[in-house]
Amino acid sequence: MLHNAKFWLQQIRALDLVKPIKIMNVCGGHERSISQAGLRGILPKYISLIPGPGCPVCVCPEEDIYEAIQLALNEPITLVTFGDMLRVPVNLPRNEIRSLEQARAAGADVRPIASPLEAVQIAEQIDKTVVFFAAGFETTILPVISMLVQGVPKNLLVLMSGRLTWPAVAMLLDSGKPGFDALIAPGHVSTVMGPEEWKFVPEKHHIPTAIAGFSPTSLLAAFHSTLRQLQEKQCFLDNCYPEVVNKGGNITGKQHLAQVVDIVDANWRGVGIIPKSGFALKETYAAHDARICLPCYADPERKKLGEMPTGCDCAKVVLGKIYPNECKLYGKCTPREPIGPCMVSDEGACRIWWNSGQR
Repeated sequence: MLHNAKFWLQQIRALDLVKPIKIMNVCGGHERSISQAGLRGILPKYISLIPGPGCPVCVCPEEDIYEAIQLALNEPITLVTFGDMLRVPVNLPRNEIRSLEQARAAGADVRPIASPLEAVQIAEQIDKTVVFFAAGFETTILPVISMLVQGVPKNLLVLMSGRLTWPAVAMLLDSGKPGFDALIAPGHVSTVMGPEEWKFVPEKHHIPTAIAGFSPTSLLAAFHSTLRQLQEKQCFLDNCYPEVVNKGGNITGKQHLAQVVDIVDANWRGVGIIPKSGFALKETYAAHDARICLPCYADPERKKLGEMPTGCDCAKVVLGKIYPNECKLYGKCTPREPIGPCMVSDEGACRIWWNSGQR
């Protein structure tokens, strides 16, 4: 990046735009950077920054979390998962076990991990089945898949709950009421999958789009790009994160994806089924598929009950329909005592806003 944040802010302020413009950021990491740097407070008032569907913990289906809880409670296994997943509540009465954290308190062997390598190490060290509950977007799921390609112990199974990012944006745009005028595409997802995935936004829907990194400089450059496109009535995909985002993405990683998983229709919590938005292990990896190797605790009724908790507007926050502090439970739902999933994860917009002092 040749210019600093001050330069790009000056360029934004120099644009001849006055009517309200909404810019959606897809990535939870972008929302965290925006809030921590106070970018909303320094941009011209006509610009609104909308947090979008960039939190995998927030959209992880309730039925998948319920299945993981039941496996941990009822089977002689060790269940490992990324730390944020432990505290996400499911819709059960308060006198029942509603999260993996509570399952651990009740005696289940549930362990938080930060890397797939930890799952392999745990499986190598103990003489029982280890289930890796893998929830996340492309950047999180790719290391899990590469782990399987490299080979894992026989006692390590995967409970897959991964999601692709772009189909959620496509769903919003296809609805005819996207609620935003420009899009900031996710930097690390584009690093893995390639920037080309996001061309459909300007080419099909005529919405200015820029890929951004996580520094204020990269974000402001991306904001300026989309605003300039609006001013000049152009629409294209601009790469404002060229340090790591390259044409074609991570070729080896994409080959691993094609080798290990199928792309399937998938449920997003509070949103519903989004076509071709989920990962499912191929039959060739059935020996490491927890859903095949272990008793089934999937409860079809959970899909009917799998909306957000009563009064919780997390789904509207995820889809950019409202700001986090417009949720009816905001303030009652806090990181210490979360009701909805957007207050749990470090990438959840509600938690980010709360931790940034927004009340």
